[in-house]
Amino acid sequence: MSLSLIVLLGVFPFAMAYAAASDLVSMTISNRLCLFLLGAFALCAAVLGLSLPEIGWHLAAGGLVLVIAFGLFAAGWIGGGDAKLAAATAVWFGFDQLMPYLTIAGILGGLLTIFILALRSRPLPAPVETWPWLRRLHAANEGVPYGIALAFAALLILPETSIWHAAIGI
Repeated sequence: MSLSLIVLLGVFPFAMAYAAASDLVSMTISNRLCLFLLGAFALCAAVLGLSLPEIGWHLAAGGLVLVIAFGLFAAGWIGGGDAKLAAATAVWFGFDQLMPYLTIAGILGGLLTIFILALRSRPLPAPVETWPWLRRLHAANEGVPYGIALAFAALLILPETSIWHAAIGI
């Protein structure tokens, strides 16, 4: 098994799962995680032998998402960690799968928001009232951990990407 395949099959999904879990329990996504994703992409691109123009297009996709996402962050619609995670993930997908990724993330994010609003409309059961992360998630003045939707969308789209196909030899 090649190093690039190990990165794709192990590191990227693990990072996405970590981002989702971190956002769920702390409402934060680490800058280190986003930088780690960029470094893992660089390693994977080198191992796969992506050309400089191909790498440039992947970086351009991430840059475009970063600019748009920080506009959404400035408007107060998403968190800063969500913006950085979306951009780091977009680097992996490039423009080929960017729109499907963003579309699925939007749909999953909408469903997640509806679920959390429904959760917030009911009192927490007594056995879990003392869980700090669940109290924070339940609080009406808190945002929605959108990193969960971004991570699940990334995991759904990954097998469709050109970088995945290159890694497994399709």
